[in-house]
Amino acid sequence: MLVSGKWSAEWHPVQATDKQGGFVRQTSSFRHWISSDGSTAFPAEPDRYHLYVALICPWASRALIARRLKGLASVISVSVVEPQLGEQGWRFGDFPGADRDTLNGARYLHELYTRADADFTGRATVPVLWDKQTQTIVNNESADILRMLNSGFGDLADNRIDLFPAAQRDEIEALNETIYPRLNNGVYRAGFATTQISYQQAYSDVFAQLNELEARLADGRTFLLGERVTEADIRLFVTLIRFDVAYYGLFKCNQRQVRDYPLLNRYLKSMLSVSGVRETVNVEHIKQGYYSIKALNPNGIVPAGPDMSEYGF
Repeated sequence: MLVSGKWSAEWHPVQATDKQGGFVRQTSSFRHWISSDGSTAFPAEPDRYHLYVALICPWASRALIARRLKGLASVISVSVVEPQLGEQGWRFGDFPGADRDTLNGARYLHELYTRADADFTGRATVPVLWDKQTQTIVNNESADILRMLNSGFGDLADNRIDLFPAAQRDEIEALNETIYPRLNNGVYRAGFATTQISYQQAYSDVFAQLNELEARLADGRTFLLGERVTEADIRLFVTLIRFDVAYYGLFKCNQRQVRDYPLLNRYLKSMLSVSGVRETVNVEHIKQGYYSIKALNPNGIVPAGPDMSEYGF
């Protein structure tokens, strides 16, 4: 992490723990907002903003999917870091599917954090929404960025698609409040647990949530709230597509795979069929990235499986 603007020690996935040894995630530090009406310091403009992402990261993938669905690919540019997590965290380079930082010339993502705040203390995480004009980080909280991409760009976006429709907001928020702690972050709580009791609680939460979601789809609906994709689907999808590849084995969430749930498996394929979603998924980056975490996989061996051909990978 960065301490007063200086890189300190090698990267480690466990940021903090609770009293039971459970994994605690860092709170995002940059929480500014883009507005379509110019009411904030960051007005919506074409080619002003840039996304820094990792294709292994579910949080960054939320932003990538929203950018695609809202038709903002020509408005917001993107740079992809290499998948492996090294001693200085995320880095830019020449791994297939990754980029060099031609915008700011950074070698490591943490250099962008100190460019935005020379005395920054914390972890350099993705996604990063960067303002090219003022040379600073607008926001590094994926939930905020997802909302901004949906409603903050006005007519620059495709407004035929609303990922957070007013009539369904309460239901979306209720889903988010259970899916995030029990599943999205639950797999990390299991994988990075430092005690048996914290692992067991996370493991139970993960599969209780998957069972509830399987039951929710039993009425034949295509997506979580019906026949149209919403923010809740994006937030669920990014975990499901990584589950069999990484969380089932490496993170010890090994009761069942997603392919063992008939309705969730169907749902996952439906999400992949939505125009723009598949292009945000890179299975090789996911495998190379997660299995590069030395704390979980000290020898760095990347498994040959699983077979993802039924999903078109």
